[in-house]
Amino acid sequence: MTVDLAARHRELLLEEFPTIRAQADAAVRLFDEGATLPFIARYRKEATGGLTETRLKEIKDRREFHAALRDRKETILRSIGEQGALTPDLERTIVDCRDRQRLEDLYLPYKPKRRTRAQVAREKGYEPLADLLWAHRPASGSPEAMAGACDILAERIAEHAPTREGVREATLRRGRLCSRKKRGVEADRSKFEMYFEFNQNLARLASHQVLAICRGEREGVLSVSIEVEPAPILEQLDRTFNRPQSPHRARFREVVKDAYERLLAPSIETEVRAFVLENAGREAIRVFAENLRNLLLAPPVRGEAILGIDPGLRTGCKVAVIDQTGKFLENTVVYPERPDAAATLARLVAAHGVGRIAYGNGTGSREVEEFLKKACLGVPAFAVSEAGASVYSASDVAVREFGHLDVTVRGAISIARRLQDPLAELVKIDPKAIGVGQYQHDVDPETLKGELDQVVESCVNQVGVDVNTASVELLSYVAGLTRPVAERIAAGRPFRSREDLKRVPRLGPRAFEQAAGFLRIPGAEDPLDASAVHPESYYVVQKIAAKLGRPVRELIARPLDVRPEDFVDERAGLPTVVDILEELKKPGRDPRKEFVAARFDPSVTALEHVQAGMVLEGVVTNVTRFGAFVDLGVHQDGLVHVSELAPRFVNDPAEVVRVGQVVRAKVLSVDPALRRISLSLKQA
Repeated sequence: MTVDLAARHRELLLEEFPTIRAQADAAVRLFDEGATLPFIARYRKEATGGLTETRLKEIKDRREFHAALRDRKETILRSIGEQGALTPDLERTIVDCRDRQRLEDLYLPYKPKRRTRAQVAREKGYEPLADLLWAHRPASGSPEAMAGACDILAERIAEHAPTREGVREATLRRGRLCSRKKRGVEADRSKFEMYFEFNQNLARLASHQVLAICRGEREGVLSVSIEVEPAPILEQLDRTFNRPQSPHRARFREVVKDAYERLLAPSIETEVRAFVLENAGREAIRVFAENLRNLLLAPPVRGEAILGIDPGLRTGCKVAVIDQTGKFLENTVVYPERPDAAATLARLVAAHGVGRIAYGNGTGSREVEEFLKKACLGVPAFAVSEAGASVYSASDVAVREFGHLDVTVRGAISIARRLQDPLAELVKIDPKAIGVGQYQHDVDPETLKGELDQVVESCVNQVGVDVNTASVELLSYVAGLTRPVAERIAAGRPFRSREDLKRVPRLGPRAFEQAAGFLRIPGAEDPLDASAVHPESYYVVQKIAAKLGRPVRELIARPLDVRPEDFVDERAGLPTVVDILEELKKPGRDPRKEFVAARFDPSVTALEHVQAGMVLEGVVTNVTRFGAFVDLGVHQDGLVHVSELAPRFVNDPAEVVRVGQVVRAKVLSVDPALRRISLSLKQA
């Protein structure tokens, strides 16, 4: 192979970003050098022209796509070359290919495969006869020879790359996804009833429909197929491969029909189903990632001790208190129906200066809410999502933190910490267990994990991390840090300066460069160590201090009468200087909003209390392509269909609502049997 595939794919990648080609090229170089996305977005704006994190992620994703496509091309070119079938034209076509499916189409005729009817015919020497038929020249042979030659022709047609592409496009354009309930199957009607007789054009399918149908098929409930009218496709194939004056015109019609029905249609259906499922999975992952981002960036409760309650009706409520930094202080068990329960909580509140109470929103939560109101503790109480709390309680992370405590106590601690700092606590849980996804168990697990890890990393670095108090899990998501390095940082605490971090084993210069700006040390001698100013730019702050005749400490959180342009040099461009001045105004500013809680209606505590026409306050727990789920405090989320989100057309529900948002919703209908609540925001 004479072509430099790496260079060619770099060119193909840059061609996808024509309006920002130079910026994309700079970003790719930084990624090639091992720079992380958060670091590039925050500290390399000069190089990328200020590309946003979203745009940089798009470039990073396409870079990974092209790397995988390049590797596949290398394998294919080597395979065809070893067969002695690689012509210059074929090599050029493969090298320039931009599409994975098109690449596989090109490889198909040369791909090792099981023994086919066409292969048997070739072994019997019928290929010369097939060549005559293919050229529409006069030819004859025994019935067996003619049948074998036709098998060879059918395979040629089915493996013809442009033909496969045309049939695939026609199927995607005109095909329909059909599902039927399998005979004799007892199915959960609440889950799959709407798909028992389902027929929808592929172009109009919603991602949740595809994933639900595929789950129903996997569970043996649904029979699924893709149906398309074959006549137009057969006519096109006949026009492509047949000839009006061919001596074999009728025979070719049969060959075309056989090629389509026996080889092309089943193969293309498999490919189209995979394509549709992949797109649906990609959309589901995007929705999950957006929900996760909103949940992780939910407002924290800063500077207060929290009392956490894990509700329990039979075994009592597990109670745990944490201080302002999340450190566990004390735990107990209370039984709300007993007369000493309120006094026990009052003692804990007074002893530890508790500022707020967090209780899980699962079974027993409304009973706990009523108990707390009657107890009159003088401390506000808030329901907190329990999703994933049990996963954390039994995890290795929880065992390392609180191995001496019972699993249920760990759950109460986690609930308290979720109110205090959702991001710091939720990073300890597998994102799939947090419960803000749409069919997250039906998508590619590796793709899902990569996307969610990216979201967590983005959120952690956007907020910044206190290096002396953060958990190992939180530190592990800091740009440039691996888990072993995070463990070494935790073992080496406390740190008095960012410079001290350089002594951490295995935290080399490159990793320090990537991580330092996101690691904060409150109370450090150098106030910049508690800010988002990168150590590489401290000298800029010192130049500002020298010009103003003040020490650096007196620049913090004070108005500065300086022009950014005056401090631009070959190391720090204007974007960096502007960011530094913004950071000096509000050093270490948390980008998350102030905490706001939903006020549930005290008279509506169970599904039986919900009536059509009510207007209730709730909190958005999940956003999907078809709408949003809202927690009303009755242990059953209601659904706001996308058509009821706003008095205008809504293409993407994420444009209107986000996870964690407090909303007012009108109840449209209630189905107690199926435990469904239909809601409207636009009518509330």
